[in-house]
Amino acid sequence: MSTWEVPGYTESFELGSGASGRVVLAVHEETGVPVAVKYLSESLLTRPGFVYDFRAEARLLGGLESPYVTDLYEYVESPHGAAIVMELVDGVSLRTLLGRSGPLDPESALVLLKGSLLGLADAHRVGVVHRDYKPENVLVVPDGSSKLVDFGIAVDSGTTAGVAGTPSYMSPEQWTGAPASPAADVYAATATFFECLTGHKPYTGDNFAELALQHVEAPIPVAEAPEAVRELVRRGLAKDPEERPAEAAEFVLELEAVADAAFGRGWEERGRGRLAAFVALLPLLLPSSRAEARTTTDAARTVLPQGPGPVPARSWRPGRPGVLVSLAAVVLAALLTYGVPLDAGAAAQESAQALATTGPQPDTGPDGTGSPAPSGSPSASSAVSGSPSSSPSESPSASAATDSADPSASATPPTGGETTTPPGGSPTVDPPTTTPPPSPAAPAVKDVAVSAFSQTGPTTASAGVTVVTDGTGPITITVSWFTSDLGGQLGSPDGASQTFTRSGATQYSLSVDHTFQNSGCYWAVQATTSPGSADGGASQQLLTRRCDIR
Repeated sequence: MSTWEVPGYTESFELGSGASGRVVLAVHEETGVPVAVKYLSESLLTRPGFVYDFRAEARLLGGLESPYVTDLYEYVESPHGAAIVMELVDGVSLRTLLGRSGPLDPESALVLLKGSLLGLADAHRVGVVHRDYKPENVLVVPDGSSKLVDFGIAVDSGTTAGVAGTPSYMSPEQWTGAPASPAADVYAATATFFECLTGHKPYTGDNFAELALQHVEAPIPVAEAPEAVRELVRRGLAKDPEERPAEAAEFVLELEAVADAAFGRGWEERGRGRLAAFVALLPLLLPSSRAEARTTTDAARTVLPQGPGPVPARSWRPGRPGVLVSLAAVVLAALLTYGVPLDAGAAAQESAQALATTGPQPDTGPDGTGSPAPSGSPSASSAVSGSPSSSPSESPSASAATDSADPSASATPPTGGETTTPPGGSPTVDPPTTTPPPSPAAPAVKDVAVSAFSQTGPTTASAGVTVVTDGTGPITITVSWFTSDLGGQLGSPDGASQTFTRSGATQYSLSVDHTFQNSGCYWAVQATTSPGSADGGASQQLLTRRCDIR
């Protein structure tokens, strides 16, 4: 457990913890406002990919202004730790609510869907795709409204960032590593809506291959939904993203039209009232009611079920694309069993890294992901109150609570046996005991390329690195940065180099950021590998915007 605390806040008690960090309830000392502080685990501070992803989550939250999304107050980073300070939402997760109440009536389910779709719509409006919408990431507050939380794997729309999400809610295109799009969030929201209505997920495969196949090709189980909302289910779960609403705002309009026609005026007030009544039955699960530290919270962890799912298999025959995705999922499961790390960028080309990663995940196996997404400046050496928004200045409203209090809670096996973690314990999945095969030999590096090197701020830049090899064995990629006042030469090193170890594919793509510490009209980036490439690596140089060479 981390011992570093964010300056200016007094911690009260721990709301939850996991392999990648912990979430605590704290009070801002100047204003007395209660907040949730999400800490990155100390063990991950020296791993640039996890620090970068943690920063990225804060950056995305800071760019969102929505009453349907948890607010970011500030992001703080120092040599001793990193933390996201955010709104404390006094609510319970939709997963907890469904576990206590069972299926919801259509009006209540529509209210939940509309509220979180409005949160997604605000994210889509600024070009952000959540990628991990599910019941654990929707919090229901005492007045029956809801908030969307946990942007741990969110990315900019159109980004090709590998396969990520929670398998039970992943759209067909997510399974194949297609670029992130708002239509994928619409699919996940509809899958959650279906679960609210029926008490089970749309597809309940018993393994990676079966679940992947079902999402890609199985018929939409629309007949199991109430007749009044079947068209919404059909539209939202369409296999082809072109046949779904393009973004959440469009789906909200369709939802309102269907609800008004089916249930008449007042459906929203009635549904919200029923949700408020459900939350009122769970007062001890609200953060405001807890007076002592807990080791876990009502955030859910998905575990492998011990028997077949509650829904019988449907009769259908997979086509060739589905079979290919299914086989890729089998290969993935085998790799994870043997502990072989996977690169998130290469996963799109290898077709499926079907694991959920809603926060930085340090482990590989049934409860973790493979290698972190390639990225990131390793520098956590200077204290940063890099706050995309200001510290809290006024008391939060009645809608105040931890987002997904266990940052690792969504490292999700795909079978859909999701259970609410009780306050007194946390279900786990023991990794299989097996002897890993011998490590593959180091491959030859065929090509190293640096692209898209650009200045992103007064002292910051980003670059893309692509490495092609002739085998899947392990390689090390080193990215170094330089400054100079002369064009055509690398110049002096700027800060520490960044090192990434990759295996399991024949092509790797990294997106790397850097904050320059030295002055110089020219910045340069160089990528080298071990084993070395025939051309010795690749580099690019750019003239910074702050210099004018005449």
